Amino acid sequence: MRIGELAAQAGMTKDTIRFYEKVGLVAAHRLANGYRDFPPETVPWLRYVRTAQRLGFSLAEIARHGEDLRDAPDTAEALSALFAEKIQIIDARMAELGALRAELTARAGTGCPLRAS
Repeated sequence: MRIGELAAQAGMTKDTIRFYEKVGLVAAHRLANGYRDFPPETVPWLRYVRTAQRLGFSLAEIARHGEDLRDAPDTAEALSALFAEKIQIIDARMAELGALRAELTARAGTGCPLRAS
């Protein structure tokens, strides 16, 4: 399918698809006239990419794990493991942000919050 049809079915812009192609998330075959021709399985893949982004995964993470998920014998189990890993990363980041907040709170109102404590 051509890029316009793919964009309409996936609910995204042609520019987004071109960017995803540039970074290696999708691949198209070039027709003799130079038009991109994407396989039909690109539509669900692009929907997965958008969902994964909304869940906090970077494009690099999506690209890194995409092939593994496609080849996994139990996709639900593989996704659950991936989500558990992401939750651990989020928990660690939340702890770091909590510590940063506490330090900023302690320094607020001290005259010069940037001085060494």
